[in-house]
Amino acid sequence: MNIQRALARGILPLLAAFGLVSVAAPAAAWEPTKPVEFIIPAGTGGGADQMARLIQGIVAKHNLMKQALIPVNKSGGAGAEGFLEVKAAKGDPHKIIITLSNLFTTPMATGVPFNWKDLTPVAMLSLDNFVLWVNAEDPYKSAKEFLDAVKKAGPNTFKMGGTGAKQEDQILTVAIEKAAGVKFTYIPFKGGGAVATQLVGKHINATVNNPIEAVAQWRAGKLRALCVFDDERMPYKTKVTDTQSWYDVPTCKEAGISTEYVMLRGIFMPAGVAPEVVNFYVELFNKVRATPEWKKFMEEGAFNQTYLTGKPYADWVSKAEVLHRDLMKEAGFLAKP
Repeated sequence: MNIQRALARGILPLLAAFGLVSVAAPAAAWEPTKPVEFIIPAGTGGGADQMARLIQGIVAKHNLMKQALIPVNKSGGAGAEGFLEVKAAKGDPHKIIITLSNLFTTPMATGVPFNWKDLTPVAMLSLDNFVLWVNAEDPYKSAKEFLDAVKKAGPNTFKMGGTGAKQEDQILTVAIEKAAGVKFTYIPFKGGGAVATQLVGKHINATVNNPIEAVAQWRAGKLRALCVFDDERMPYKTKVTDTQSWYDVPTCKEAGISTEYVMLRGIFMPAGVAPEVVNFYVELFNKVRATPEWKKFMEEGAFNQTYLTGKPYADWVSKAEVLHRDLMKEAGFLAKP
């Protein structure tokens, strides 16, 4: 029998039912078959930790995945613990990691045998801003007033708190010092949450915390935002405090500090995973980004909502690696060969 005519007459299904022809079923798309470990190479309370746990909550609430997503903090060695675990899990489709700039700074500063090319890029979820914060009870109303006071007090008098050593916060602190002609005593803490707490308690004089790490204290009137280290103001105009929105915070360039720096919030997987596995997670994060909870989080944390996947993402990461090597070299933070 002519198959084309059989199709036209609608009898091919009947033939298939009697086993006279075979009909291939469409291949099912890949999806996890067990819980997925979501590694956070940073401490609790910081920006990466908050974002990962928000994603977990969104995935569970909206049933975006049949299996559970389980965040696990592996912050040892400035995040090296987490990166090395994912590097060692080659081909494992049930392990993902959220990254920040320690993707670059940790191996550069420590010499740990890891490079972002040991992983598979999945998606850039956003870029995170850095804000210069002081205690709200201090008299400084602008970045210029604050830095003038730092300069007047003399080198190492003012304490700058930050997450980790030779990582983003300290790199940015060194850049501020060079741009403003000042010198801080830098004090490292395990995460952005601890940094904000120390500033509220006046144990340090300033921080360059990400917005999401200090927004609760800002809203409560405990901290003051002096400027943002981006090339333009944050676009969010809804009031966060009684008097200010994120948009009301000037750029540090406006304040006379010619220093800019934003940080990656992205997802990677082990090397050697199949393309359909990567596609599953890309689609998962597309669904996460479409939820009202994610949109609220982006606005509250004043994120730069740049989103990349595939080659554009890998290209961005490659350029960011070069930038960080230059910054680390200038700050004297590169590990000695």
